[in-house]
Amino acid sequence: MIVKQIWTGNAYRNFNYLIACPETGEALAIDPLDHKKCLDYANTKGWNITQIVNTHEHGDHTGGNQKVVAATGAKVLAHHGAGSSIPEMTDGLSAGDVVKVGNTVELEALDTPGHTMSHVCLLSRTDHPALFCGDTLFNAGAGNCHNGGHPKELYQTFVNQLMQLTENTLIYPGHDYLHNNLEFTLDREPGNTAAKALLEQSMNQDPANALVTTMAQEKEFNTFFRLQNPEVIEQLRLKFPDISENPDPQTVFVKLRELRNSW
Repeated sequence: MIVKQIWTGNAYRNFNYLIACPETGEALAIDPLDHKKCLDYANTKGWNITQIVNTHEHGDHTGGNQKVVAATGAKVLAHHGAGSSIPEMTDGLSAGDVVKVGNTVELEALDTPGHTMSHVCLLSRTDHPALFCGDTLFNAGAGNCHNGGHPKELYQTFVNQLMQLTENTLIYPGHDYLHNNLEFTLDREPGNTAAKALLEQSMNQDPANALVTTMAQEKEFNTFFRLQNPEVIEQLRLKFPDISENPDPQTVFVKLRELRNSW
């Protein structure tokens, strides 16, 4: 499996992705908002984009569909519940569906509600798994729930699906928010040495050559995975004094998401 992360350089700091089969040159485009960059890169490699997957229905992820379809004739796949909001959609995805690219690539669809209720992530079936997670999971952060989502659903996705992934799973998010997310972690957990070290390391990161984290790393510095950390809870109770000394993880997650909304 060949993965090309494409930095759009736009105001929303989107990442687009091309996933190619090295044997056949067939390629899948994930959220190809910057259709020109995606098409140009595929052309330079001799790849044929045969499918598009939209992780969810927001325009900054679907806005390149028409141009890519016009240029390639690609099918458009997305969550089965997103059809009414993605005009180009041809195939609906449900949990457990497998998207095949050429002879060598298989990607399992995960139904991951929270950012929206029609959101999918793709998990590669390889010895070195990779998660293409749209706006569900960011490097050191979690998606917002402003436009059609719900934080309690996002919590369930984190706990029941993302937390269960193997430690070596590579994380490929839909946006580059790493710097701000690490600063939020340190605001919530000032003693987090992993977050401090990565913030220093990534201060001058070129998003066109972005760091790819693993699930093991995310558990070290992503505050939305650190729901039972004593310092996280202590700092949260300073903001929300009505929270008990031993709050349940869902309460911690929802309150963290509330703080991140205005941070």
